[in-house]
Amino acid sequence: MALKLTLRPGERMILGGAVVTNAGGRCELIVENEVPILREKNIMREKEADTPARRIYFVVQLMYIDEQNLVTHHNLYWRLVRDFLRAAPSAIGIIDAISEHIVHRDYYKALKTARKLIAYEREAIESAKQRSQSLRKCG
Repeated sequence: MALKLTLRPGERMILGGAVVTNAGGRCELIVENEVPILREKNIMREKEADTPARRIYFVVQLMYIDEQNLVTHHNLYWRLVRDFLRAAPSAIGIIDAISEHIVHRDYYKALKTARKLIAYEREAIESAKQRSQSLRKCG
């Protein structure tokens, strides 16, 4: 089944590993076969992978768009996950869900679930900051 995409002027996407930018007005594309597609809002640049959860998202993104280097990306993913779980064992449910998608080569679903890990990490950091501020006020 074909997929119809509409790009705004200047919007970028990754289509089958290639970065595509709409250089004109509104653009409609029809993708007639299955290829990795990431819209600009879901693309993370390497410099944006600045936290453990964001690094996990980035490496899953690489799995999705760079199939030629899957072994390298998988090895990095499992190292990152091991380190993440040492620091935040309560994230095991989200990590398990991401890993399950990866094992089944459903990298797009793994990316969607990795966004939940980023939100989990953000909430954990905010909570720790609030506790730290409360302790300073009390002491």
